[in-house]
Amino acid sequence: MRVYTLGFTKKSAEGFFELLRGSGAERVIDVRLNNVSQLAGFTKRDDLTYFLQEVCSMGYEHMPDLAPTQEMLKAYRDGSITWDDYETRFIALMTERRIEDLLIKDVVNNACLLCSEEAPNRCHRRLVAEYLQERWGNIEIIHLG
Repeated sequence: MRVYTLGFTKKSAEGFFELLRGSGAERVIDVRLNNVSQLAGFTKRDDLTYFLQEVCSMGYEHMPDLAPTQEMLKAYRDGSITWDDYETRFIALMTERRIEDLLIKDVVNNACLLCSEEAPNRCHRRLVAEYLQERWGNIEIIHLG
């Protein structure tokens, strides 16, 4: 099984879609809590659905159960909690939600987890991929950017 991850911040539309098109991914799973923000530019839900199909021949799914809560995000962004605290809380949330049972392996296989963060090191998309790898085993994680 292969899972890709990608963030759109600091990427042009051309660079973003070329990364996806060349990756081997078959669909994008949007793990953002809010996928309609004006700040999302070309990755707003309806635009992204269209562009993925037209540019990459890929499907799109929004899975907010793979996103942190608004309170968790706010606490991390305003500095009330550290990255380590955020990571611990988010892993506990995924465990509580039992995302490994919620998801269908065939949908996740060859999918790209999408979030806004530029790099995966401090982004929950990495945590989702690693959590599934730990629960399901045999997952190759490829960070596209």
